[in-house]
Amino acid sequence: MIEAIAWKYRTGSPWREVPERFGPWQTAYERLTRWSADGTWARLLARAQADADAAGELDWLVAADSTMVRVHQHGATARRSSGNAATTDADADQEGDRRR
Repeated sequence: MIEAIAWKYRTGSPWREVPERFGPWQTAYERLTRWSADGTWARLLARAQADADAAGELDWLVAADSTMVRVHQHGATARRSSGNAATTDADADQEGDRRR
């Protein structure tokens, strides 16, 4: 069942397209939802991370760049008064007052 669940998420396919060699897709789906609800997946992940960390096989460094991170849909069309996304209208007004 774990292979069926892994295949589904690795490929991004719908549940109904899980290959028959893994058994009925309904069984894999039900097992996933049951294990998610009762905390089994969280315990498995915690144990795997603890074992890998103890063996020195886990690197906790995470790097995220703009190719992996997208702006929230509401932030993409946010109004701003200048080219700097961090500048708000109030900041721009204060800057304008200083220049006068």
